[in-house]
Order: sequence, then structure tokens, then C-alpha cells
Amino acid sequence: MDKFLCMQAFVRVAETKSFVEAARQLNVTASVITGRVKQLEAYVQSPLFHRSTRAVMLAEAGNNFLEECADIVSRLDSAMEHMRSMKATPTGVLRLQVLPGFALGHLGLALKDFGAQYPHIELDITVSDVPVNPVDKGYDVALQIFRPSAESLIERPLFQVRRVFCASPAYLAQHGIPASPFDLLRFNLGLYSAYPTRDRWTFKGAHEETSLLLPAAIRTNSVHLLRDFALSGGGITCLPTLVCGEDLQSGKLTRVLDDYEIPPLELLAIYPVTHRRAMKVKLFVDFIAQRFAGEPVWDQALRQHDATPQHDATPQHDAEPTPAAAPSKRPGTAKRDEAAREYDTHPQAQ
Repeated sequence: MDKFLCMQAFVRVAETKSFVEAARQLNVTASVITGRVKQLEAYVQSPLFHRSTRAVMLAEAGNNFLEECADIVSRLDSAMEHMRSMKATPTGVLRLQVLPGFALGHLGLALKDFGAQYPHIELDITVSDVPVNPVDKGYDVALQIFRPSAESLIERPLFQVRRVFCASPAYLAQHGIPASPFDLLRFNLGLYSAYPTRDRWTFKGAHEETSLLLPAAIRTNSVHLLRDFALSGGGITCLPTLVCGEDLQSGKLTRVLDDYEIPPLELLAIYPVTHRRAMKVKLFVDFIAQRFAGEPVWDQALRQHDATPQHDATPQHDAEPTPAAAPSKRPGTAKRDEAAREYDTHPQAQ
């Protein structure tokens, strides 16, 4: 009986709640995992799991045993990687899940430099904004905004993700410029569909905080589709500055509601507790954290651009569109008008 392999199998089954998934992640057959767990149960003389056709749940003994086993497996993995690193460069496959808004346009150069520094670490990257538990999907690290509800994970903040409402100059020239969050209800909106707050948005002004429901003409889980929607003149949308920063600097998009701030989000490096000592995980997370430390370069560029006097090429319009320039009535307009009557504001002392 190889005690380490048996404990490794036990920990992986406990984390994934699946013998099949544990076998896939450890690159062995499910029967091998089953055999190793049975050997460990025989050795400790107690069942570690409650098994059924639908689920695998930890038994009381397994629950008590898991933390120590996980720590032992993590320590031994770390020790072996440390010994290898003393005689050679770090090696192995690093499986990542990365948010599209960060992966496209910002991560490529960083990955190039990481690969040059650690040429024997192979990167296997899935680009998706679907929140995941890295353990369930077999990822070593997930770079995402939303926190999965699991206690067996470590979350390391990397940088803030600012969001702004913006539109093309042509759209604003035709339909007018909103002066307050309430005015957004009169425009075609493109909104991201996967925020935990759903359709409720909060705007922080100098002297008040406004919270309201925003019905959308288009709703999607792709910020890049929303960017295209805005660039095409389809309407006003909310975009992360890491996606629209260059468009705002070039004038292809114009920010609206400058006097209001949307609470920023945070990009996190999320990885299993059992991977916290893994050399390749530590090297990658430390590299990305250092590379993007402080104010992100796209926000720095925007701040510098905003501080530079610009010739305003955008026509000035009334805060409220004139009747002739008002957006045409179409399906969904009645719903937005109804929402306009139901919005709520919450003044706060500053």
C-alpha cells in the first residue's frame, strides 16, 4: 500500500466529490482511485465516504481526516517540487481559467515573459467568464472576478476592475447625453448579464448614491460583444476599462455620467488550498500579482488622458433628448418607461 497515493486519491475525491473526476485529474482510471480509497479505508478501519448512485459525501471519519491528509499531500508535493527546482528549472503543466476581458488584450505579453522566465512550465488555458471552483474543473488557478462559494480555496486579489458607461459619439449626437443615472432609462442599453446584482445598478455621486433597475435592449455575458454594440452605435453600455480604455482614449467611445462612480470589482487569483505550496502555482500567481501591481496600466493611461486638455469634438446636447431626437419607440420601451417610474434613490451624507 502506497500511503501517499492513497491519501492523494482520498483528498482529490473529497474535493471533487467524484471518483471519475478525481481519476481524470490524476490521470489514472476510476478503478485505481476506488482501489486506493478502499485500501486507505481498510488501513484506518473506517469508511471515509458515503457512496450512492447520485453523490459521494464525506463520512464523519473522512471529514475529520481530510484536513490533515490534504496538508500532508500539499507538503509532500511542495517538497518534491522544491527538490526538483534545486537541480533544474520548474516543470509541469499549469492549467488556468482566465476571464476573457483580461485574457484578450492584456495577458498575452505577460504570458510571453512568464514563458521566457520559466520555459519548462507548460500553460493550458481556458478563456471563460463562467465562475468556477478550480477544484471541480481541474484547474490549478482561476483568474476571475466572482468568488465561488467554497472553503477549500485561496483568493488572492490582483487589481481593481473599474467600469464606466459609454457610447459612440455618433449615438450620443443623435440621441443626447444622459445627465443622471435616471436618464439611462430613456436610452437603448447593453448590459452584462452575469453580475450577481443582476439588473440593479448602483451609482455613487458626490452627494448621493442612486440604486435603480436598468432594463436592457441587449443583455449578454460577453463584454466584447457589448463593446462592439457600443462601437456600432447601438446604444449606451457599461464596460470594464480594461476592455474599453483604448477606445475612450482614441475617441471611438465617449464616457457618460462622469460625475458618478460604479463600485469597482476585483480580479482574483483563485486556487485550491492544497495547491498553495505548489511551485508552479506560486511562481505564476506571484508573477501576475507583481506584473499588475498597483493601478493597472490602462487606468493610468486613461487618467493621464483625462488630465490632458482635449478639444471636445462631441456635440453638446441637452441632458434630456429633445422630442425629435428621442429614441424611437420599439418593443421593450414600455418596460423601460415602467422601470423609470419605479426607480429608487438613496441619498447618503458624504
